[in-house]
Amino acid sequence: MPTPVSAKHHPHDDAPDTAEAFRRLAALPPGPERDTLRGQVVEAWLPMADRLAGRFRNRGENLDDLRQVAALGLVKAVDRYDPARGNAFESYAVPTITGEIKRHFRDHMWTLHVPRRVQDLRNRVRFASQDLVQTIQGRRPTTAEIAEHASMSEEDVLVGLEALESFSALSLDAELPGTEDGYSLADALGSADPALATVVDRESVKPRLAALPERERAILYMRFFGDMTQSRIAEQLGISQMHVSRLISRCCGRMREQIMRDAAG
Repeated sequence: MPTPVSAKHHPHDDAPDTAEAFRRLAALPPGPERDTLRGQVVEAWLPMADRLAGRFRNRGENLDDLRQVAALGLVKAVDRYDPARGNAFESYAVPTITGEIKRHFRDHMWTLHVPRRVQDLRNRVRFASQDLVQTIQGRRPTTAEIAEHASMSEEDVLVGLEALESFSALSLDAELPGTEDGYSLADALGSADPALATVVDRESVKPRLAALPERERAILYMRFFGDMTQSRIAEQLGISQMHVSRLISRCCGRMREQIMRDAAG
C-alpha cells in the first residue's frame, strides 16, 4: 500500500509534508501503486497550486482556467522532482507552477505580438505601480515615481505603460460604452475617401481646363460639374446638340493627349 501523505504542515498551510511519499515514489516502478501515490501527492499540493493561481487573478484570464494551468504545472513539478537532491519540494514546485502560469499568459493571452523585453517592462511597471498605490493616496503614481521605484529609465516606464494597454485587443464588433443601439467601434472608424483616387487626375486636368476658350470651358463645366445633358447645354447656348457633342469630344481628346504627352516626357 502507498505511504499516506502526512498531515504535518510546513510554514504554509497548503504545504503538506510529503517527503516520505516522494522518497517512496522515487523507488516505485511504473504501475498502479505508483500512479495511486502520485495522485495522492498531487492532490495534497493542489491548495498551494490554487494559491499561486490566485496571485494572477484580475489579469484578463478566468481564475478556473488559471487553476487548471497551475495544476498542470504542479503535475510537471511532481514528475520532475528528485528528492535525492535534498531540496524541499515546495522550493522546486513554486517556480515551476509560476513559470507555467506566466508561460500561459505569454503564449495565449497576448492578442498583439509583444517582444519579451516589452513584456518584462510591462510586468515591472505593473508591480511597481501596485506597490506605490499602497503609499500614495488619491492619485496614480507618476512616470518618474515608477521609474525610481523600479530602478528603470522613464523611457522604459513609458514603454511598459503602453504595453499595459496592449495586453488585449478590442474587437471591432464590440459595442461602444454608453450606446444602446449596437453602435460598435467599427462604426466609429473612418473609411477611405473614394475622391482621393481622382485627386491626381483632377490636378492634371486643372491647368488644361483653364487654358481652354471660355465657351468650351463653360460647356465642360455644365456637362461634368453641372450634370447637364447635351440637349440642355445646346438649348442654353443656342447651338445644336451635335455641335455640343463634337466640342466635348474635341476638348476631352485634346486634354488627354496633352496629359499623356507630359507624362511620357
